[in-house]
Amino acid sequence: MSSSSSPADHGGGPLTSGDVDRALLAALARDGRASYTELAERVGLSVSAVHQRVRRLEQRGLITGYHAKLDAKALGLGLTAFVAITPSDAATPDDAPSLLAHLREIEACHSVAGVESYLLKVRVSSPDALEALLRTIRQTANVSTRTTVVLSTFYEDRPPL
Repeated sequence: MSSSSSPADHGGGPLTSGDVDRALLAALARDGRASYTELAERVGLSVSAVHQRVRRLEQRGLITGYHAKLDAKALGLGLTAFVAITPSDAATPDDAPSLLAHLREIEACHSVAGVESYLLKVRVSSPDALEALLRTIRQTANVSTRTTVVLSTFYEDRPPL
């Protein structure tokens, strides 16, 4: 069974403009290096029509960029953790994201509802490196932390389509 989107996968009827755009977005989310020829075959349009549609999707902000997915373990970053942070002093400005932005070990920073203010996804090489990073986070942003270490990941970075 194929995971690609094509007119045949749509149930046999003609694709609408929105269906074609969603199929293009889904295909590019799975393989950002797909050629316009491959995309055209998947959605049943000409290469030039696909090129125009992709350009419009970029202009509308639905495609925000293309990037390589790196293997963190192969890069020596085998430990992933989620770090919830809470300001130590509620009277101070809430500028933790900007204060922590320079720390390359922080892969993502989410503002969250609940007890904590932010949830950070971090990748480091070892427990010692995590301990050092937590100390740096606490000192740099004047926050308390609550950390959850990832044991294994079943799926990640799945496209929304």
